[in-house]
Amino acid sequence: MTVSLVSKHASNRHNAVIVSFSGGRLGTSHCDMEALIPIINRLQEVFLTLGAEIIQLPQIVVVGSQSSGKSSVLESLVGRDFLPRGSGIVTRRPLVLQLVNVPPLEERRKQENGIKAEEWGVFLHCKNQIFTDFTEIRKEIEEETGRSTNNKGISPEPIYLKIYSPNVLSLTLVDLPGITKVPVGDQPEDIETQVQEMILSYISNPNSLILCVSPANSDLATSDALKLAREVDPDGRRTLLVVSKLDLMDAGTDALEVLLGRVIPVRLGIIGVVNRSQHDLNTQKSLGDSGKDEQAFLQRHYPSLASRCGSCYLARTLSRLLMHHIRDCLPELKTRVTVLTAQYQSRLNGYGQPVEDHSATLLQIVTKFAADYCNTIEGTARYIQTSELCGGARICYIFHETFGRTLQSIDPLGGLTELDVLTAIRNATGPRPALFVPEVSFELLVKKQIKRLEEPSMRCVELVHEELQRIIQHCSAYSTQELLRFPKLHDSIVEVVTTLLRKRLPITNEMVHNLVAIELAYINTKHPDFADAAQVSASVNSQQADAGDAGKRWKNDKVPFEDKGPVPGFGSPTKAVNLLDQAVPVSRKLGAREQRDCEVIQRLIKCYFLIVRKSIQDSVPKTVMHFLVNYVKEHLQSELVGQLYKQALLQELLIESQETAQQRTEVAQMLEALKKASNIISEIRESHLW
Repeated sequence: MTVSLVSKHASNRHNAVIVSFSGGRLGTSHCDMEALIPIINRLQEVFLTLGAEIIQLPQIVVVGSQSSGKSSVLESLVGRDFLPRGSGIVTRRPLVLQLVNVPPLEERRKQENGIKAEEWGVFLHCKNQIFTDFTEIRKEIEEETGRSTNNKGISPEPIYLKIYSPNVLSLTLVDLPGITKVPVGDQPEDIETQVQEMILSYISNPNSLILCVSPANSDLATSDALKLAREVDPDGRRTLLVVSKLDLMDAGTDALEVLLGRVIPVRLGIIGVVNRSQHDLNTQKSLGDSGKDEQAFLQRHYPSLASRCGSCYLARTLSRLLMHHIRDCLPELKTRVTVLTAQYQSRLNGYGQPVEDHSATLLQIVTKFAADYCNTIEGTARYIQTSELCGGARICYIFHETFGRTLQSIDPLGGLTELDVLTAIRNATGPRPALFVPEVSFELLVKKQIKRLEEPSMRCVELVHEELQRIIQHCSAYSTQELLRFPKLHDSIVEVVTTLLRKRLPITNEMVHNLVAIELAYINTKHPDFADAAQVSASVNSQQADAGDAGKRWKNDKVPFEDKGPVPGFGSPTKAVNLLDQAVPVSRKLGAREQRDCEVIQRLIKCYFLIVRKSIQDSVPKTVMHFLVNYVKEHLQSELVGQLYKQALLQELLIESQETAQQRTEVAQMLEALKKASNIISEIRESHLW
């Protein structure tokens, strides 16, 4: 199957082109391929008016050293004097020159709205003005250059000039500042680096052809233009060499070896030209006469190469090379435009449309944020982090890892010595010796130990509150562009949620505090899991009879428990100091009964403390979930709507950030340019030939 591209606008001899795709390679018939160059010129205007370089268009970049004859070569292609001349760097801004072949004036007189001039020029920065005097074109180039450059400095901002003439072949060229080595006058010290960087930025475009201009009276091996071209085009597939000033070589020498490619071969060819001398410029010798003299010089000195040298042959070669280069780049260019159009359309959709219905927009954003917040807690959010725990997963970790292991690491008898227990027992009996261990001493000591559970419980509430605050930032970071468009609305939402959390925090703290206070309010010695004192006492007496040494037996019995320490893997629990392992002061030795009473109280404390700890470990997460987490989930949207959905605030909250508005405008402009480019390319439409 062969696919051909046929221009829709084939009304004249320069607008008919047939481009065919056959065997996977683009081929073009010789049905006036010049129609391809105007298409590229139009694409160039579309994108460069935006200052955009996302599409690398085919073009010819002219590179040469200062005073190498670049200006003379360009003027010979146009056939008119229009470029500034002088000493030093004359071209100080890139000049994008588009040559457009038009029918002669006699043919155009038949058109009602045709321009009544044989040749004319148009600048992009003053579109409405037509220059028919090429002296005025030179003057405008000089003035426009001075508007953006200081003295002899250079500027990367290009000047766009389009010249219409029946005497030119359609071409697109970029004239760049000449390569210089030494700064002159007020030029910056790094002028050489600036020029080279500017040249490299243009010739690095893989779709550009590089036209190197090097004078014949200098050693080609030292050509700066060829050196730069080799850096970006080492194979020479895009490089064409023009050897200028053939008539200025020393007597007895010629450039035959250079023109034949025996000194430095150039793949696209080497073309010699004769420039106008300074005397010719002073006497205003016409380019027509200069062309005749050039051909006469070539016939005398290079008769075998005369047909492949000269300005006319250079123009034909450049036009042919550019057309074939455009033909090769066209499929990739079309694909690139299509892909970029889809990408920029997606970006524009992300920025959203300008707000028309403020009420509906605000409700939509608030509802979306509330849903994202709740989904993050539930674990059903669209954006799930993989680097760390977030939302509900982190809250679960706080409950069962951080809080749970902290409680497990608390020693039920931490901070209590046998002397402390004995002292509490004696204080509870008053002045009379007691026959039994007083219950008051047990309650006094066990409340002291239960009080130690309050601090980690309050810390659990604090950690959950901090995570709920972090979820706000998480939702803001991964929210839609709609919310990011309105910074005031975003800040207001964050403030409302933060205030809601701040209000719920003291309520939750109070409830958790009450959980511990409830346990302290009533010591339930009839709890099903609590062994009564008689059974504990009988067990102790039995063990004393068997062991014979209550103190030693007690310590041996307690050692394995103390060696366990905190639960392995827990981060940094508060390790309680256990003094039970330390020896009783020698100044006070406990009697058998005292040892037994202490053991009874300690065992009762441990048993009851474990019951309370289990209850606290279960009830604190439930309390936090009910009074803080679930409350926020259930009331978040209503709170946001109640605080923000007010007629007086709608306009203020939905003011777009300047950055977002600017980005949307830029993206919209680029999308429009891409659509125009697509329409231009579509003028070469596809048809199937079977």
